[in-house]
Amino acid sequence: MTTELDRLAGELTGVIDSVAAVFGSPADPTVNSELDVDPTNPGHLRCWQYGVRLEQAGEPERRLTEEVLPTLEQHGWQAHDRSTPRELIARFSREGADFTVHVARAGHAVAIIGSTRPVPA
Repeated sequence: MTTELDRLAGELTGVIDSVAAVFGSPADPTVNSELDVDPTNPGHLRCWQYGVRLEQAGEPERRLTEEVLPTLEQHGWQAHDRSTPRELIARFSREGADFTVHVARAGHAVAIIGSTRPVPA
C-alpha cells in the first residue's frame, strides 16, 4: 500500500534526480529517509528527506541559472537566491516541499538536498 509520504517522496526524489542529471556527473545519494518533524509531539508528523552530491559537475553555475532555474519555475517551483561568497545557493519550494541546490564557487561540487511537506504519521 502506497502512503501519502511514499508518493511525496517519489515526487521529490524524481525532481532532485532530474536536477542532478542536468549537471552531468554521477550523483551519490547522501540521505534518503523519513524524518520525525515535530519534536513537541514525536511520531505524529513525518517528512521525507533526500539528497545527492556531485563531486565534479560540468559548468554548474551556468547550468543552474540557464537550465535548472527556468525549467523548475515553469513547473511551479518558486526560486529564492541564498548565495554566499563561498557558494551559489538556490532554494526551490512548491506545495510545502523544498530543496536547495548548493554549488561550490571553488571546485564546482554540487549538493542537492530537500524534504517533502510534513504528513501525519
